[in-house]
Amino acid sequence: MNDELLVYEAKPWEAAYGTAIDPVLPEVRYLNLAHFVHAACERFAKRTAFTCVVPNGMNGSLSYGQVDEMSDAFASYLRNVCALEAGDRVAVQLPNCLAYPIVAFGVFKAGCVLVNTNPLYTPHEMSHQFNDSGAKALVLVDMFADKLASVVPNTGIKHVILAGVSDMFPAIPRLVVRGVQKVWNKVLPPIPPLAVPVVRLAAALATGRSRADAAQVKQWWQSVAVGEVAALQYTGGTTGVSKGAMLSHANLLTNINQVLAMGRSHMGQGECVLTALPLYHIFAFTANLLTFLDIGARNILIPSPRPVQNLQRAIENYPITWITGVNTLFNGLMNEEWFSAFPPKHLKAAIAGGTALHSAVAARWLAITGTRVAEGFGLTECSPVVTFNPMHGVAKPDSIGLPVPGTSVRLVTDDGAPVAQGEPGELIVRGAQNMLGYWNRPDETAAVLRDGWLYTGDVAVMDSDGYFRIVDRKKDLVLVSGFNVYPNEIEDALAKMDAVLEAAVVGVPDRNTGEAVRAYVVRNPEFEGELSREAVIAHCKTLLADYKIPKSIVFRDELPKSPIGKILRKDLKAEVKTEFAAT
Repeated sequence: MNDELLVYEAKPWEAAYGTAIDPVLPEVRYLNLAHFVHAACERFAKRTAFTCVVPNGMNGSLSYGQVDEMSDAFASYLRNVCALEAGDRVAVQLPNCLAYPIVAFGVFKAGCVLVNTNPLYTPHEMSHQFNDSGAKALVLVDMFADKLASVVPNTGIKHVILAGVSDMFPAIPRLVVRGVQKVWNKVLPPIPPLAVPVVRLAAALATGRSRADAAQVKQWWQSVAVGEVAALQYTGGTTGVSKGAMLSHANLLTNINQVLAMGRSHMGQGECVLTALPLYHIFAFTANLLTFLDIGARNILIPSPRPVQNLQRAIENYPITWITGVNTLFNGLMNEEWFSAFPPKHLKAAIAGGTALHSAVAARWLAITGTRVAEGFGLTECSPVVTFNPMHGVAKPDSIGLPVPGTSVRLVTDDGAPVAQGEPGELIVRGAQNMLGYWNRPDETAAVLRDGWLYTGDVAVMDSDGYFRIVDRKKDLVLVSGFNVYPNEIEDALAKMDAVLEAAVVGVPDRNTGEAVRAYVVRNPEFEGELSREAVIAHCKTLLADYKIPKSIVFRDELPKSPIGKILRKDLKAEVKTEFAAT
């Protein structure tokens, strides 16, 4: 076993770095993320930082200098008006829009903690996350203001700031977009009466500007240590209750350096990245928002990538050099005639993560665009990047690449012993990008962080060159379009139905989303009346975001169980495997 450990610690993958990747990771050179943001905005002050593009092509942009000034103003609003203190949590529930970087960076500059929240969450999911995090302020997209009445009174939220997708657009496009939202799409509900202050983001920024100067804001963020929590990034768990991964400023700054170490040789002046993945998701948050900020790139924000045609104007009108996405996004783009006939001519490469990249999709992408899709692997608890395919050399199909510099990876058995090279084992990670732990969950933290190693629950193999490949997932999570869906959470929602005796949830293959949720349901014989598929789905919609709702319902008289009465999901997954093998 000692010999095996020496092999792992020797990092055999470093030979594959070649001369393009420095195995020695540079030290973090910033005090914290606020310092990082401020420095980038000063360095590239006159460049365009963010451009938000809606489906009809209307858009608005902010320079790096404007982002710096506006995020200062928002920090001032949080501290001087909302009376928040260093370490207080701020929930941000926004799609990709110009408001997002202003708010997120303002939270960092105020010395507060960012709580990224999916805008599609139901009031039930919002209440759990806000109560668990102890958030005192909420920044919400105005399209979902109707959720406030059932959420805010049941949480510790004391201040609500509303932002719109077209905020910071020029006057005429802003009016047109809001007019379409209000009159045509009818997605701007009235603001319900609340016992807490509710303001528009523009008003908050104006007030913030009048209450502080840059020196005061700088004083706030200079007092934040690099090891302190920067963000609570919520993820699922074996209990079915989502939990906040505590990501420190050092965790995220390290991961930025690691991503740049793998790709800097292919990055230059004038980079333009398409951000269709949501910034509240850790993949886009680190890769798109933070990493490309460090090199002065222009970030093209897509508020909603569905349908995929929503990306057309952005791809046609801007010199896109990088695209990040999941397998389904790349596949969807290639099925659009406008994309396959006229692929982006400035594109250098695409970056895939979140879910497995199908080899057929990668090959077709190369044929259509003439560029590679570089696949990586990561998880929320690692900020998120662990491995990445280098841009130089020949790509290995189905590989998640090499561990990024400053990272140790082992593959181990259930008892922690290293496996032989080429054999499958659980992938465990040690590096400065590993989270501090789960917020207020010491037991969950102890289960995954042991002796400095983070146990991912993913099973992988390593080849002789140090490249890794995921072969299975030890956990029962279902990956729907790159989003983690945890069966226990859906089962818990189903158990709230009086008509349901018991339920089990597994994933099934789906050509559009990679996987879809299937629920096996046993009716309660004591319940009077019929239980229909429609009733089950309608119930789930009141508690769960759309991507978590079962796509198929299978009614059974009983479910397979172990001798102690535990439902055996593995038996159901075996049935699914047989079913889809026959199709």
